[in-house]
Formats: sequence, C-alpha cells, structure tokens
Amino acid sequence: MVTNKLGPLKVLIAEDNEINKLIAKTMLNQWGFSTVIAKDGEEAVAQVELHDFDCILMDIHMPNKDGITATRDIRNMENAAKSSIPIIALTSNTQIGVNNKYIDLGMDGYLSKPFKEDELYNLIELVLENRKRLL
Repeated sequence: MVTNKLGPLKVLIAEDNEINKLIAKTMLNQWGFSTVIAKDGEEAVAQVELHDFDCILMDIHMPNKDGITATRDIRNMENAAKSSIPIIALTSNTQIGVNNKYIDLGMDGYLSKPFKEDELYNLIELVLENRKRLL
C-alpha cells in the first residue's frame, strides 16, 4: 500500500480502455488525488484547455488523436502553466529503446502497462520533482 506524501493532486487520465481507466482511477483516488477522465487525445487536450492539472497520464494508442499528438498539442499551448504539465506516457509497447522516444517527444516519463501501484506513484513523484527543478 502506497502512502501519499504529495498531498491532493488533480490528475487527468487520458485512456480509451475501460479497465485501464478503472485501474488508474482507483489507484489515484485511494491516494486522495482527484481525477478527470478523457476518452481520447482530443478530449485530453480540451480538458487541459478548460482545467488545471498537476499531472497527466497519457495512453499512447487512442482513437481520434493519439497520445503523442495530444502531448504535442499540449506542449504547444500558449499558457506556460498548461504547456508544462508533467505528462506520463502509458504504453503497452515494451520494446527496448522505443519508450525513450516518448521522453524525446515531450513526455516526462513512461510506464509500461500493466504497471504496479508503487511504480505509478513513484513515477508521479519523480516527474513532479523534476518539473519543479526546471521551473
């Protein structure tokens, strides 16, 4: 069981798979984080335009707009606070070296699905700390 040391966070979950949404939302909610769900990349970008988030969990493969394109759109937003939200790629691609491309594309970290509770929490903590250092 993970103990939340980060306080209350607002996290956007961009995921099209119902089971993956439920798993991520359950983990985040038990840590006291509030969550908003986007069913695809288009909706994720729209949610970022409307709301402030501390972190985004971004599935790579989604309909309408994939996670890479959605990340690019977010990174190109004029509002500096929105364009710098930490984004964690969630991917089922486990090929060695392929996941590093997500960092090069503007994401702050990545996790291969399925992931463990402590892996997700530790990565959220890490990307938030790294983002603070950059600001």
